[in-house]
Amino acid sequence: MTTKHPRVHVSFKNEDTVMLLNRMAERDHQSVSSLAEKLILEALNRREDMVLSAIAETRDVPTAKRVKHDEVWK
Repeated sequence: MTTKHPRVHVSFKNEDTVMLLNRMAERDHQSVSSLAEKLILEALNRREDMVLSAIAETRDVPTAKRVKHDEVWK
């Protein structure tokens, strides 16, 4: 049987993590899988921000070519 949504199975080595997820999901009135998805997406966004910031830092040098905002968005 196929499902609408792709699935990922996650196993935890630490039972405390599972208990924490359960408590947080219960507190927020959502399923553990919804909470896990939300937390994973937050982590992915943060990781993406870190990578893009690192790229920006390497490009932000005094000799970098400057382009005016209006010219970029023509």
